[in-house]
Amino acid sequence: MSVSEASLRAELLATSRAMGSAGLNVGTSGNASVRWHGGFLVTPSGLAADACTSGDMAWVDASDRAHGPLAPSSEWMLHRDIYAARPDAGAILHAHSPFATALACQRIDIPPFHYMIARFGGHDIRCSRYATFGTQALSDAAVAALAGRSACLLANHGMLVFGRDLAHALAQAVEFETLCAQYWHTRQLGDPVLLSTAEMDEVIDRFRDYGRPRELAD
Repeated sequence: MSVSEASLRAELLATSRAMGSAGLNVGTSGNASVRWHGGFLVTPSGLAADACTSGDMAWVDASDRAHGPLAPSSEWMLHRDIYAARPDAGAILHAHSPFATALACQRIDIPPFHYMIARFGGHDIRCSRYATFGTQALSDAAVAALAGRSACLLANHGMLVFGRDLAHALAQAVEFETLCAQYWHTRQLGDPVLLSTAEMDEVIDRFRDYGRPRELAD
């Protein structure tokens, strides 16, 4: 096993455990993956993160063959198809986090109630159509809901996010769950006041340079 493979396996395991520590997953729910060698490394099926070792991470190659002591996550097709559709995805996280799942069970899109919605690529965050877990239909629904976005809800299921690497994907998942909680809470007070298309366009434009040096105005 190369050093790079060993470190990536260890990082995937650490990310999977961090999802539990952050309250995104409980028990064996959820899964995570990272691109590697033309395919991807993915967490195994039916085993809690705390019971895994880095050697338990499964490799699914470019021909859809799984390698490793354990079967890959039952959602491996979902990961495969997102990587194929989105070259900007370096790592993917799927979770059954409390607030995202509550909203997913209502099958509602999250509107622009807060400007941080733009962090995920657009004016809203979509909820996919429902499909049974581990099926091609779910994979197709997720890819459609992610068009132009880096996060979505999966109807009656949970959340899905991707990032440029595992650290970024985990940060995205935590931020997404926070937004879901905020939206859930604000709905308890009534319908939120939504940002306009022009206001969201301005935020999206500003996020294009977010984190990069800019010249300060005089």
